[in-house]
This record gives sequence, C-alpha cells and structure tokens, in this order.
Amino acid sequence: MSFFCAISGEPPQDPVVSSKSGHVYERRLILKYINENGTDPITGDKLEESDLVSVKANPKAAPPRPPNATSIPALLQTLQNEWDATMLETFALRQQYNSLRQELSYALYAQDAAQRVVARLIKERDAAREALSNVAATMNVEVPTAAGDVEMSESAPDAGGLPADTLKQIDETHQKLSAARKKRKAPEGYATAADIKGYTNKHTIPSLHSPSPAGITSLAVSTANPSQFLTGGNDKVVQLYDRSTDKVLAQLKGHTKKVTHVAFREREGEPTLVLSASADKIAKVWAHDEASGEYIPKATIRTHKGDITGLRVHPTSTLLALGSADRTWSLHDLTTFNQVFRSPESEEAFTSLDVHPDGTLVAVGTPGGLIQVFDIRTGAVAASLQPEGVAPFTVNTLSFSENGYHLAAPDSLSSVAVWDLRKPKIAKSLALGDAFKVTRVAYDASAGFLGVAGNEGLRVFAHKSWEELARFEEGGEVADFVFGAQGKEIWGATGREVRVWGAAE
Repeated sequence: MSFFCAISGEPPQDPVVSSKSGHVYERRLILKYINENGTDPITGDKLEESDLVSVKANPKAAPPRPPNATSIPALLQTLQNEWDATMLETFALRQQYNSLRQELSYALYAQDAAQRVVARLIKERDAAREALSNVAATMNVEVPTAAGDVEMSESAPDAGGLPADTLKQIDETHQKLSAARKKRKAPEGYATAADIKGYTNKHTIPSLHSPSPAGITSLAVSTANPSQFLTGGNDKVVQLYDRSTDKVLAQLKGHTKKVTHVAFREREGEPTLVLSASADKIAKVWAHDEASGEYIPKATIRTHKGDITGLRVHPTSTLLALGSADRTWSLHDLTTFNQVFRSPESEEAFTSLDVHPDGTLVAVGTPGGLIQVFDIRTGAVAASLQPEGVAPFTVNTLSFSENGYHLAAPDSLSSVAVWDLRKPKIAKSLALGDAFKVTRVAYDASAGFLGVAGNEGLRVFAHKSWEELARFEEGGEVADFVFGAQGKEIWGATGREVRVWGAAE
C-alpha cells in the first residue's frame, strides 16, 4: 500500500497523518506549514504538531543516505530546501487560485442578478410614469416634467457637524482627562531612566507571518492581557499572538494589500475589538466572541478612496479616527460603525495621524513636511506646524505626549522634532545621523520617555534632558514599537520577529 503526501503529491519518507482531517503528509512539509499558518492545509482547521500521528510502515522504505555519505551534501541539502519551498508555494497558489475562481463566479452571478433587478425597476418606473400621465390627462391636471433619476451619493455628516451625542461624549472625556492629567504623576513602580539604560533583549518571538512577502508593519500590545499582542504584515494578515503560550491565537484575514496599522479597543463591559487598516483603502473590525473564544468579523469601513495611513482609537473608546492618502480624515462610531464625521479635502495627502490624549485634537502629517492640527469638535485647523529651512520630507509618523503639551514628529529624513503646542514652536530637535531613516516615534504613558525607531534600530530618549538612554540595534530596522505596562518592557517589530526589551531576568 502506498501513501502520497497531500502537499507534494509524492510518497513521503517520514509519513504522518492528521488526526483531525485524516490526510497524509511528509513530516517536514506539514511542520513548516503549521509553523507558518497554524492550520490544516486541506481543511483549514486549526492544527498543531501534537495532532500528527506517525505512520509506521513495514517494511520501511529505504531512507536517504545521510549528507556525510554523499559527494555534494551541501548542494543536495540546498536543492531539497528549495524544492520544499516550491511545493509549499505551489500548494498555496493552488488554494488561492481555487478561492479566486469561487469569488469570480459569485461576483459574475451577483452582477447578473443586479442587472436583472435594475432592468425590472426601470420597467416598473416607466409603467408608473405612463399611468401617472394617463390619470393626469383624465383629470386635466398638469404633471411636472420628470427630472430623471435621483443620483445617490455617500451619506456623511457635513464638515464641522458632529452629532450632539458624540460632541457631548468628547467634551465630557476632555474635561475628565484634562483635569486628572494636570495632577497626575508617574505611578509607583514605573520604570526610571536608570532602569531603561539596563534594558536588553530578553525575549524574541520569531517566524511570524508569511515569509513571502515577509515583514511585520505594525504592532499593538493588549493592556487587559499584556501577554497578547497584535501584528499586521505585508502578507495582508492580522495575527493575534499569546507570548505566555507561544501560540498564534487568531489569523484574521480580509485585506487585499499590506496591513498598515493595528489596534485593540478594550473597554470594560464590552467585547474586545481588534482594528486594522490597510493600503487597500479599508479598515476592518473584529469582535471577540465570549462563547467560542474566536474573533469574528464585525465591520468593514470603506469611507476613504486612498490608502489608510493612520488609525487611532479615540480616548472615549467609542470612536475611531482614520487618516487617508485621499486628503481627508474621519471619525467612526465603534458601536454602530457608522461614520460620524469626515473632513473636507486638504491640499495634500495625509501620511500619518494621532489623537490628542484629551480627545479634542487630531494631528495629521503630510508629504511636504507640514503637520496640521485640527479641532475634532469643529473640524477647523487649530495649528499648522512646519520646520523652517529644510528640504521637503514626509511626516510618516507623529505622537502626542501623554500630558498633551508636546508633539513628536520628524523634522527631516533623519531627525525628530519635539513641538511645544503651547507656543507653538520646536522645543528640541534630535539629530539621529545622516544614515538613520525614521519609521516610528512614540511617547510612553508617563510622557517621560520618547522612542524613535528606524532603519538602524530603536533609540530611547529621556524627555526634557534629551539624554539617549538606550539603543537597540541587534534586530536591524524596527518598523513599529510599543512601550509596555509600567514602562517595564519595550516591544519592537523587526522583520518577521517581535523583540521584547527589558531588565535582564
């Protein structure tokens, strides 16, 4: 009796069978697939290494000769690895091909049905107009000339016209947070500058997302469960990972281009929401289902006509702010997922976005180096910030400090400015070296530390003194990073890895 691997189609040297689907696989191929996807390649069900059962064939097939017994072992090993990768890629392409065929078939069917409905409605409209004309002629009444069909457009509130209940939420949140923030100090036990100077790479989670196209683009860490974190990748997938168990808890798909931003919305008494934005011009929302423990699709936001370049949960926890390359930013209700505001088109595209910690301001960056700060309540420009005497550059990231007094953003390709919003003027410009290219800036929760990520790693500075406290360069380029709870850890995305820096254990 012969077995054939469900992935490669060849007799396996080390056959295993899935206890969930019953399919036979070559051990090394299915282990690679599980490490990358965590599911059964045929059925799509969740699959772990413990679900594989070895098949003990008798007599055993002759095993391949060991590398030290071959004349060109290194070449053979390389060819074997290339063949494995080719088989996995071919299998993935087959699955994508079948999926696209099904989607195309559904789209053609839906288009045909829509055309039939439109034809029927036009016929009914013409019949109604003819009947109205006949009745009018009988009653000797003049009928107004038909002006044609009504054009339907996207419904959205006018610029500067927030709904009253939304405006009330923003004002109440502003009053509550601004009053508490002026008196607040860093909590007891919060990390100090001396602590951060001693941080090292204490943990690395490797091989996240697909190797083709490789790369993590965005990162978010849960505050309710600090061992769980979100990553968005160039492979168009959002992953939820649990560091304590070293397992992928969910792979959330639905984007058609790279994911640019991810975030949690965690609010007491309500389900946790996972939010993502992408270069495919949409934002998606998944909600945690308590019964199944899974994250289910909740909404798809298609407001914008350009890449989504910024995503932030508003301090009210009931609103979502989005910025886009279509030169507008918008607010959305996280209860109904309806748009409550969209700004008028600006002169330049928006390349980044952040929301003030008090909830009344939103800042957006542009490709020409200009930062515009808007009043969320009216949609009016509250301030325009642009460094003087520098060549044009893209403001690809910006971050408000937790006390609300400062805004950090690039003021050139290789330096970061800290704007004092009370003046407004640049309080400090941090030169990072001509070779350094900034990818992300972020303040910690105490407003005492500023992190700057780029192609040469991550650097952390002390606010006010601007002393460089730490450099983390071992992972190369850092695409995104997050300060952990109490500032005790710093999480960073490097390539396909997530690194955690903290005090040595």
